[in-house]
Amino acid sequence: MAQHGIESVLVAGRGPAACAVIAACSRLDVKSVAVYSEAERSARHVRLADDAVLLGPASAAESYLAVDRIVEAARRSGARAVLPVPPALAGNAALAGEVAAAGLTWVGPPAEVLERLGGDGVEPASEHGLLAVVTEDGLLFPTAVARDRAAGIARVSWTPDPVGDVPPGAKRLAEVGWRGLVTVGVSEDGELGEVAAGFSLDMAVLERAHRVDAVDVALAAAAGRRAARRRTVDEHPPRAAVAVQLRATLPPGRAGRVTGALPSAGLLRGATGQTEVVAVSGYDPGDRLDGWYDALLATVSAGAADTATAARAAASALAGLPDTGVPHDGDEVCAVLQQLAEGDPAPGS
Repeated sequence: MAQHGIESVLVAGRGPAACAVIAACSRLDVKSVAVYSEAERSARHVRLADDAVLLGPASAAESYLAVDRIVEAARRSGARAVLPVPPALAGNAALAGEVAAAGLTWVGPPAEVLERLGGDGVEPASEHGLLAVVTEDGLLFPTAVARDRAAGIARVSWTPDPVGDVPPGAKRLAEVGWRGLVTVGVSEDGELGEVAAGFSLDMAVLERAHRVDAVDVALAAAAGRRAARRRTVDEHPPRAAVAVQLRATLPPGRAGRVTGALPSAGLLRGATGQTEVVAVSGYDPGDRLDGWYDALLATVSAGAADTATAARAAASALAGLPDTGVPHDGDEVCAVLQQLAEGDPAPGS
């Protein structure tokens, strides 16, 4: 039985995040439809999905980011909903509007709300932030995050200690009509900054901290259901969590090929005692990294009783990687995790 009355979803995105969403759809008995460019006909997210639709040429502007092509792909595939993965799509008011106009369910905030609050769809990369699922009743699973950045990209996110208060502006998101996942940037004085939709790196922190599935709660919010798997603090108290992303460091525009296994759900997914680790890869050995796209290789997230333990668990998933065939920032990421494991509240600073 499909969850929340949504039987099929077009997953608009690529890479590890799309792979994670497609895997979640399978667990929820929801048919997944992948989209791809001519450069990624055999990409891992395409292989994992139940169906797939070609969008267009290799250029992201003519494929993954093309509003008209995504909506037409949903029509052709018969999908009843469109789930945008990256903030660049999830925050696109034009795409949200076209999906709704086509009579399909948009898994995210309404177009008019995105126009007012969605900004340019860039994932917040400020040092402090907040994650939540927004329902008509308010914020569900509010989760504070801290971030380590490299070149403006959050490469490691974790739950800070102390957690701090939820910014007042975030509490008003439900009142202005925001629905579904939200990633918020918070300034040093506690004011609300950037606001983004979609499956940012940080969402894995929310999942590990609260033991929930972000796709599950996003679909529930899109279907207008209040029962978004709310869990009481007594049943599952929030815990510390860490999420990291492993990126290829190939020069811009240069392609590569993965030759060794990356951290992935097939290699590592489970819990040891009270520590849970989940890894998702966007590539399998033999897969080509196209020079058109930002090569996010894999994500690893861990939940544990404290941040240091979660950091050590995440680092263990990255330790001893074989030669992957492409250079990556694993050493830099592990250095940040090591600082967290040693109790440094602000690694990388």
